[in-house]
Amino acid sequence: MRFDRCRKLFSKFDEIERLKVLICGVGGVGGYALDCLYRSGVKNITIIDFDTFDKTNQNRQIGSEHVGENKVKVLSNIYKGITPINMKLTPSNIKILEFHNFDIVIDAIDDIDAKIALIQEAYPKIISSMGAAKRIDPTKIRVDSIWNTQVDPFAKKIRDRLKKIGFDKDFKVVYSIEKPINCDMGSFIGVTGTFGFTLCSEVLKKYV
Repeated sequence: MRFDRCRKLFSKFDEIERLKVLICGVGGVGGYALDCLYRSGVKNITIIDFDTFDKTNQNRQIGSEHVGENKVKVLSNIYKGITPINMKLTPSNIKILEFHNFDIVIDAIDDIDAKIALIQEAYPKIISSMGAAKRIDPTKIRVDSIWNTQVDPFAKKIRDRLKKIGFDKDFKVVYSIEKPINCDMGSFIGVTGTFGFTLCSEVLKKYV
């Protein structure tokens, strides 16, 4: 059967099948989190993104051979049964999302204002991706509290913004201790994909 090998690993597999997961952003990180969750037996997955695929996405994004097509539409055709929401996440519309309908929220967006709003509104259900671009070494990826992150300049921006608004709650993030390479818009699937797989692993590992 399809999930027999997952059932051998996860003693609480029935709970995995009942999980309700929201993935915010399905690019180079979120797309692989989606793939991992879907192939591991999570049946109720909602994805939110507003973008279309570009040729420059083809080095790292699932579905990116569909240049010019809407990401969530393409992915909902690949991963049958997921729920696509074609929407640009902003601080205002994040406030009206019904996070109570989900068990876990995966944050894989880059916009800092939206990310800060998402963290506030989705806490304590959130796990967040920090900076995955400009890196080439997946062995430097770590999972820790946002407050324990180091090296990653994007994570520092998030910490600083959270401190500024008085948000001091604890939540997990996936980040890298590899110093970013000095280049413009560089990305490597070996890192971005591993970020997505790590997010998925963190969601599922408590069901062993």
